[in-house]
Amino acid sequence: SLNDTIVVFDRIRDNFRKMRKGTVLEIMNRSINETLPRTVLTSVTTLLVVLTLLLAGGEIIKGFAIALLIGVLIGTYSSIFVASPTVLVLGISREDMLPVAKEGAETESDPAP
Repeated sequence: SLNDTIVVFDRIRDNFRKMRKGTVLEIMNRSINETLPRTVLTSVTTLLVVLTLLLAGGEIIKGFAIALLIGVLIGTYSSIFVASPTVLVLGISREDMLPVAKEGAETESDPAP
């Protein structure tokens, strides 16, 4: 969940830099749509392994497999449906996501000596 959330937030930041004219909601929606296949594929792969553990594992390992199963499902839900709206609730704006210009840095109009 944490890794997927970081990927979504990184994509949001990248899309803020790429899509200068899009609204915050458009950028968030696009970012989630771009990372959704990766998140689902990762979760399904993990779920297959956990289900195998649950079905083929012994009695001792079944409780652990159930805990992992619940954790993967909740983690996937939170990285898709909770993490990105949290950015909106926190009031993150376009200016917060754009890189800050360093003082004394050369601009394209200033030729190098």
